[in-house]
Amino acid sequence: MHPFKQKLKVQQKKIKHLSARMFNAKSLILSQSTPYEVITEYKHAKVRFYASPERKYKEPLVFVAPLAINMSIYDLYPYRSLVKHFQHSGFDVYLLEWGKFKYQDRFLNFMSFIDDVIPHCIDQICEHSGSRYISLHGWSMAGVFVALYTALHQPEHVKNLMVMGAPIDSYASGRMGALFEKTNRLIARNKNLRNTLYEGKIPKYFIHTPGPINALGFKIIDPIGWFKSQKQFLMNLDNAHDVYEHATMGNFLNHMIDYPGGINQDMVLNVWLQNPLKQGSIQLKGQQIQLKAITCSLLIGAGATDQIVTADAARPLSELTSSTDVTFTLIPGGHLGLMSSQKSANLFWPKMTTWLIQRSNLLHDNI
Repeated sequence: MHPFKQKLKVQQKKIKHLSARMFNAKSLILSQSTPYEVITEYKHAKVRFYASPERKYKEPLVFVAPLAINMSIYDLYPYRSLVKHFQHSGFDVYLLEWGKFKYQDRFLNFMSFIDDVIPHCIDQICEHSGSRYISLHGWSMAGVFVALYTALHQPEHVKNLMVMGAPIDSYASGRMGALFEKTNRLIARNKNLRNTLYEGKIPKYFIHTPGPINALGFKIIDPIGWFKSQKQFLMNLDNAHDVYEHATMGNFLNHMIDYPGGINQDMVLNVWLQNPLKQGSIQLKGQQIQLKAITCSLLIGAGATDQIVTADAARPLSELTSSTDVTFTLIPGGHLGLMSSQKSANLFWPKMTTWLIQRSNLLHDNI
């Protein structure tokens, strides 16, 4: 083919792909293609069940999702899906799916999840799976959820706990952590301001954040990563695979869910600003939860280039529990990439699977 005609053909392909991405993006989305069954619903949660085609292990793997996100990240592409990976590794997989929170849900807080919805759903999972014990996985805010749930309810059901990208020492999380530490020192100088912010006196409707604001905030926190992804997309417009992946990831990032005001009170004004987990405990609704109550096998992961929750912010959990079986590992990618990148899938998912297999009972064992 003549070079000019070949160049023209490439340009036409780019225009076609750009047009599809801009005006027909829904047709390009690849996520959530793995079939599942909803086994129970409770309040604002559903439990998805992804049956293994060849179940080998007695304890199912339970993913607890963070708030704000949709569930796409767990089943992002047909060829790179976290739930499918574990399904085909011999584990039945369950996923706690959160509903679309609205303004009337503004009073929901940490205890609403770790002492109500999550325990109820895990009881249902244990009954459905026929296993008293589970392996539990939480990423980001859900990493905090599963750690606090396990501390509060250990050793009821959790045999293996995986905590990924969770802020345990929030002040150690780079520039953002330093900003929170400085802000907390300033707040501490004013007793009235401290009591207003930290004693739950701010009306929840003031700190309830809608999904679009959360989507914008996620991009603002890592503007360089977002810019690079847009640049890569524009440079590879002739590659249909890249266009499909960009549309799929864009659908995930642009369709986030509300943070209830009570959650912001506990996550932002408590975990991030006051940094209590660094000392191994947190007070929620008058109840002191101690991380040292965790005794199960524990895998802690942090994104090697995570700018939201750095490795130094996630690592301290390894010293704060009573577990005698603790593993800390760096994962390729940033806060989102540690869950979804090709490098994470190639390098970390097999390690995580091996770790879990070594701590799981075969289905037909009598243990």
